[in-house]
Amino acid sequence: MCGIVGYVGHDRSLEVLLGGLKRLEYRGYDSAGVAVIDAAGELNVAKRAGKLGVLEDELQRHPISDGATGIGHTRWATHGGPTDRNAHPHLGDDGRLAVIHNGIIENFASLRDELTAEGIEFASETDTEVAAVLLGREYRRTGDLVEAFRAVAARLEGAFTLLAVHRERPGVVVGARRNSPLVIGLGDGENFLGSDVAAFVEHTRRAVAIGQDQIVVITPDEVTVTDFDGNGVDVEPFEVAWDASAADKGGWPSFMAKEIAEEPDAVANTLRGRIRDDAAVIPELEDLDALLVGIDRITIIACGTAAYAGQVGSYAIEKWARIPVEVELSHEFRYRDPVITPSTLVISISQSGETMDTLMAVKFAREAGAKTLSICNTQGATIPRESDGAVYTHAGPEVAVASTKAFVAQITALYLFGLHLARLRGTLSVAEQAAAIAELTAIPGKLERVLESTDSVAQLAHWMSDTRAVLFLGRHVGYPIALEGALKLKELAYIHAEGFAAGELKHGPIALIEPGQPVFVVVPSPRGSDEMHKKVVSNIQEIRARGARVLAIAEEGDASVLPFADEVVRIPLAAPLFEPLLAVIPLQIFAMELATAKGLDVDQPRNLAKSVTVE
Repeated sequence: MCGIVGYVGHDRSLEVLLGGLKRLEYRGYDSAGVAVIDAAGELNVAKRAGKLGVLEDELQRHPISDGATGIGHTRWATHGGPTDRNAHPHLGDDGRLAVIHNGIIENFASLRDELTAEGIEFASETDTEVAAVLLGREYRRTGDLVEAFRAVAARLEGAFTLLAVHRERPGVVVGARRNSPLVIGLGDGENFLGSDVAAFVEHTRRAVAIGQDQIVVITPDEVTVTDFDGNGVDVEPFEVAWDASAADKGGWPSFMAKEIAEEPDAVANTLRGRIRDDAAVIPELEDLDALLVGIDRITIIACGTAAYAGQVGSYAIEKWARIPVEVELSHEFRYRDPVITPSTLVISISQSGETMDTLMAVKFAREAGAKTLSICNTQGATIPRESDGAVYTHAGPEVAVASTKAFVAQITALYLFGLHLARLRGTLSVAEQAAAIAELTAIPGKLERVLESTDSVAQLAHWMSDTRAVLFLGRHVGYPIALEGALKLKELAYIHAEGFAAGELKHGPIALIEPGQPVFVVVPSPRGSDEMHKKVVSNIQEIRARGARVLAIAEEGDASVLPFADEVVRIPLAAPLFEPLLAVIPLQIFAMELATAKGLDVDQPRNLAKSVTVE
């Protein structure tokens, strides 16, 4: 949520800021604004509620002077509605200082009351303006913007990334972060700040991640990082593994369509360099192998789509490594006083690596003595840096809010980890390990085949554009795929959709079945478990007898579903544990195409943000 850009360098701040905000639109927002210090030393601010185009139109009608120093922001409303006056930047020090903010300042009400009692009048309803006023007051007292940041940071509670510029300090942008992301971009005669690397990857691929409770000062030629106590911090630059073109549509009708098409590459890139001699070996975990051998339980924590990836992965890890695995929603995990010991491994899953609920759950787990491992797609993100180890998926940037390629990459990473752990624990034979690796390495090619045969799914979605509710059924690894299929439809098409474990059908959900009710059924391979396959076919017969319209996803050659299904979507043959990677693609495409048929924005669904950086 929210996008942040900071820039110092050449006289092109507006170009850099607006371009960066455009690339950060995927994070979700409802207003936008910029602040620029021009060549005359004036602080110029423009901000408007609505999409970035509204701000650009405002700048066309009422231009502001450009300069070499600026900050820009896209806001997701928390304190105060999405209005012009609540949009960022906010001002302090009698309009000489501008502040933008990502996060939530939890004690803003008491701070605002304190300032109001001193006669301060506020122009907005936001918590951010409180920080701006405090920062301006501290700057007047100290005459030093960094000292002012330290004083204000000591008083703020909650999560924040703050960036500020002051008209008396042209060529300087100062930022601070706690529990909210901030990344530096290192340029030549110019430097950048952003809520993620997409903000500046068009200009530089050299980046530095800011740590917890740290302050950064950028000038055109220098970057300085200190902690909140003023101690210097050594930084380690990294190279962003993708360029700006990877975050462009590239001729596709939507980012989501492009990212679904990239799923074979996402899986292949996650596998690359992690298979040796028909065994899974994750090089970045080798230093942790001795610790991993000693664990006796695994808890996977995640939110939304990532949690469903965790559920799929849990089946494989338990089967291969013979260790108990449970999956918890991050926002529930730390509030229920879970039993955690030093022998517990907590695996967090987050595409962005900044999901606030998951980050706080990781910190809770570490404080309780557990070992922590992160599955993440974003270099330099906070959650991997807060964890004992990390497995990056290398899926490339995912811009569409609804996750697709990150989901299959997360499952792939979990499967690799399960096989890596099984090798350490000696729970799979050499032949079993090789067979699983063969299945996994065949997935990219099979995904290509699925993508080549989805015209019927798209046509089906357009026929069903007036559908008001869809149900999804699955067993075993098909159950979390049913949940994910339902979630995609809710996210994109705004219609009622529910996923159920097929065995639960007679325990309540069958009451929802009425004539014409569409039901997707993820049918397991009969080669994996003939008994489970027969039970799912029996479920199909039960709902078909009550008038349901059955849409089956079944492997090639499975003729047993034909008498009972209205539509059958075929996926290539795969061992049962690997079918979810194939079966989810038609459900993603169905949701995207149905939303498109309804005239909805599939990349930026209403009320949703790509990265949820507040609790």
